[in-house]
Amino acid sequence: MSSSPSVARTAEEGTAATPDTGGRRLPRTLHPVAWWIWALALATAVSRTNNPLLLFLVLAVLGYVITVRRTEAPWARGFKYYLYLALTVVAIRVVFRAVFATGMTPDDHYLFSLPHIPTPDWYAGIQLGGPVSLEALLSAATDGLRLACMLCCIGAANTLANPKRALRVLPGALYELGVAVTVSISVAPQLVQSVQRVARARRLRAGRNKGLKALRGIMVPVLEDALERSLRLAAAMDSRGYGRAGSATPRSRRLTGALMLLGMCGLCAGAYGLLDPSAPKLLGLPALAAGSVLCLAGLRLGGRRVTRTTYRPDPWRFAEWAVASCGVLSAVLLFVNVGYDPAELNPSIYPLSWPTLPLVPAAAILLAGAAGFLAPPPTPPTPSAPPTPHITAPRTEETA
Repeated sequence: MSSSPSVARTAEEGTAATPDTGGRRLPRTLHPVAWWIWALALATAVSRTNNPLLLFLVLAVLGYVITVRRTEAPWARGFKYYLYLALTVVAIRVVFRAVFATGMTPDDHYLFSLPHIPTPDWYAGIQLGGPVSLEALLSAATDGLRLACMLCCIGAANTLANPKRALRVLPGALYELGVAVTVSISVAPQLVQSVQRVARARRLRAGRNKGLKALRGIMVPVLEDALERSLRLAAAMDSRGYGRAGSATPRSRRLTGALMLLGMCGLCAGAYGLLDPSAPKLLGLPALAAGSVLCLAGLRLGGRRVTRTTYRPDPWRFAEWAVASCGVLSAVLLFVNVGYDPAELNPSIYPLSWPTLPLVPAAAILLAGAAGFLAPPPTPPTPSAPPTPHITAPRTEETA
């Protein structure tokens, strides 16, 4: 029995519509919260060490993950600006340590001396200028490098995750706060887009100014673009009812505020009880648990007055669990001090010694780098349609 042509054509089209990935994962956008958990956990791990070898390893891991998993969106190209900011932080830290000198010991390695400025008696302990040692500059450089790595972790989260998509997963009670935070952390990517757009326009117009003239030609259009974007954002938020009172009654608002206040007090008391061994046992985990319950109840009650819908919510699958777990395990391994000497995380500078690379912390940081291949490949950009060629009819005697 032969099938009809329409059935055969339908089966053939269905077979052709199924993409052949060859066993590879389909590209999709990872959940933004997974990237933020990964980046914040890695920043927490960085806060535990000032070993320059481990810090440079963290920068290498961040560079690898961003290179293989960032999208082609304009805001995803701004990680280099975070690197510039990180270098600025290190430079400022070193310069301040050289200017506000703390003196030298006979065992320090002398480098140079700055003009000394006398200070009053009430300014005792800090001097302006004087001899500068190698140990002082290295100590300032390692402290600045640690802060720079933490800034790069936040920059990696901004590069890999779209902050506007993270707004969808916030509780209803934190929706307005989440909008404010989203707008604030979107400033840097939007400035990057503006600078890139202005620089591209200057290249097309053969702009050759350098120095202060070039800075003026870039900053004025960027500030004008930022002002126009702010006005458009304000108009859009006003048209969507942002900041409206809602349907909550004064009683429910007071109850929500009381629950949140008591919950925050419980969290603070629980954190104090965990950090202070001499504190009563009730100020430890019990207070922390009670504060968490009260905060959750306040969020639940406050979220009832916010009505919102989500179009095509972001899925949370195995890849999201894997990426978040990589960052969390990396932070845990640097906090438990198992399998290595804790002194290796903070090598001594007084006296000066060459830092060593501890194996367990290095493996923990490399584990965070596994997010580069555990995360699915990013969605490729949509190709633009090729321009339609203009076909001119041949000239004949009749048309002539």
